[in-house]
Amino acid sequence: MKQMLIAGNWKMHKTLKDALELAYQIKNWVATNNLRVEVAICPPFAFLYPIAELIKESQIGLGAQNCHYLPEGAFTGEISPPMLVSIGCQYVIIGHSERRTHFNESNELINKKIISALNFGLKPIFCIGETLEERKEGRTFDIIENQIKSGLQSVENKLLHKLIIAYEPVWAIGTGISAKTEQIEEAHKFIRKTLQELYPNAGDNILILYGGSLNGGNAKEILSISDVHGGLIGKASLDNREFTKIIEYAEQID
Repeated sequence: MKQMLIAGNWKMHKTLKDALELAYQIKNWVATNNLRVEVAICPPFAFLYPIAELIKESQIGLGAQNCHYLPEGAFTGEISPPMLVSIGCQYVIIGHSERRTHFNESNELINKKIISALNFGLKPIFCIGETLEERKEGRTFDIIENQIKSGLQSVENKLLHKLIIAYEPVWAIGTGISAKTEQIEEAHKFIRKTLQELYPNAGDNILILYGGSLNGGNAKEILSISDVHGGLIGKASLDNREFTKIIEYAEQID
């Protein structure tokens, strides 16, 4: 069976009560299944510690949705990698298109965050992907290649085993419109080729997830694509049945 990670990005959703209930439901489901795939949930910052306590000693990994690149400082409202590690986080989402678009995060800033997260022992889920306009202009591969090379600049080879890539075509995020199978396959093959060229020894083993309206209805088809090694799930991760259905499909793929 190929290595897989199914990660839920809860974004800015749920109250504490609702978040704990969802985490509890996922925990109970996971406990009754002998899973081979990795599972992670990424709640809002405010809920990380209580959920970390709830899922402690379970098979579920915990991730944050963002981080600062410095370990501490006068940065009101920011969270540092060592803070995340101290409460039990193993993963952190970096470079999501919503951060790039709404908060003007550049490739250079994302690069600093990736290096810092890796150095503090976190597994960055590094998001890349093109907008609809960029795809229509035929610039998809140029955009992806630039994001990868800029985001991974100066990253040490010895830390690459912790890195995870998430390909998320921006036009498919939260729209209910998933990319076509051939589009996903083409993009993931290009990402793999780029990683292999940059890192001849480690490029084969970096997980590449797909994100972009992945749900229980299309998960089996998408996760079956050879270079897709899991999913970064948005809306569908907010529902226990939908999220666990995706995990079930991942478990069926050899």
